[in-house]
Amino acid sequence: MLEISIHAQKASAIDSAAVERHVAVHMQVARIPFTLPLLLAVAAAGPTYRYQLDSGASEVSAKVSYLGLGSKTARFPVMRGSIKMAPDRLEGVVLDVELDARAMTAGSKRDTDYLKGKDFFDVANHPVVRFTGNRMVVTGERRARLEGLVTARGVTRPAVLAVTFRDPPTRANGRDPVYLTATTTINRREFGMTAYSMVIGKNVAITIKARLVPG
Repeated sequence: MLEISIHAQKASAIDSAAVERHVAVHMQVARIPFTLPLLLAVAAAGPTYRYQLDSGASEVSAKVSYLGLGSKTARFPVMRGSIKMAPDRLEGVVLDVELDARAMTAGSKRDTDYLKGKDFFDVANHPVVRFTGNRMVVTGERRARLEGLVTARGVTRPAVLAVTFRDPPTRANGRDPVYLTATTTINRREFGMTAYSMVIGKNVAITIKARLVPG
């Protein structure tokens, strides 16, 4: 009887070990359907292209109402920037544009000096105006909404840029230039530009016209 009991215990132990191995194998196999699509997706992901701003063929302007009858426009001719984009994953686009506020012009010398002064851009202490974007929502074949940040006068605020591409961005190939126009509106008072509130409007319409070349 003792010998039979011992053999039964050994058989039970062997069966338990076999069951555990069987379960482990099935668990490993079960992971394959979840892991395989992920691996295939990574392998199938298209390239990411990087473009540099062609400052000689690009421009940024800021337009604000003046006396409620007309408007004043400042232009920023000196710029540098880049964009990284993958045609098949446009939501992950990364845009970075920097402007030299010291190089802005606003028609007359008086207007230019006002805008460069402490009441507005304060370029002596804050020479750079920056636009960044890191999430894009495609709204049409050539249109998108780019979420990001605007930094001016040392203050950073969230902004949403409406972007229009000359050509569908899904056709970008890393060889040909990319042309785009991006617009947004900011409240200048949120950036500490509160002077002349009775004369100059609070909303500033910003337009970026860019030519980007591979690089």
